[in-house]
Amino acid sequence: MQRITMIVAMKQEAAPIIKHLNLSEVKMQDPVLTCQAFQGNYKGLDISLVVNGTDREYNVESVGTQPATITTLEAIRQFTPDLLINAGTCGAFKDKGSAIGDVYMGEKIRYFDRRIPLGEDYFAYGDGSYESALALDYANRLGLKGAVVCTGNSLDMSPTDEAILREEPLVAKEMEAAAIAAVAKMYKTPLLAVKSVTDLVDEECTTAEQFLANLAKASELLQQHVFKLLDVLSSEAKLAC
Repeated sequence: MQRITMIVAMKQEAAPIIKHLNLSEVKMQDPVLTCQAFQGNYKGLDISLVVNGTDREYNVESVGTQPATITTLEAIRQFTPDLLINAGTCGAFKDKGSAIGDVYMGEKIRYFDRRIPLGEDYFAYGDGSYESALALDYANRLGLKGAVVCTGNSLDMSPTDEAILREEPLVAKEMEAAAIAAVAKMYKTPLLAVKSVTDLVDEECTTAEQFLANLAKASELLQQHVFKLLDVLSSEAKLAC
């Protein structure tokens, strides 16, 4: 795999990766969209990184499934990657063994807040489970635990959401991966989701307080594992030549 595209929701998560890899900004093909792209070469890999960008009306980072869908679609069309990597932060449960800064690889990716009770087919469509065929292999090589990455459009959590999340063994709760996985599946592009814990959803402090306090630490640990993953991919690409 030589063409790698990373999808990152927030510029705060992306900035250390862009700096370390010495990526340069390139124009996206559709100037109407807010997503921003950066490109460069790392150890023989053609790397592109695309962030959702800043919402023009509210001047905040564009997070959630809608911008993630658009960003992924445009990234695949423009860069035709061999592999997508969704690198980002997440919440997790302390009572399931998670801690701030833990980094997980998504073995399965699903929605937790798309409830469509109109029969089995609509229920399955809403759940939208996606298996990552590559995740277990790369998780083992990087010494990471696999987790179920659960995507929703709210940073906080309702009792119904919590009940659904607690059905899974080890959870990474976030706001983009399932949307990215849906587009990747359409284009038959492999996906790896790497998530670093910023907040513990069963702590007394609010998710927002923890997220803001721990974003820098979690982003630093995230980038360390992303670079290790790229090193592995680079070695594979060289052996394949």
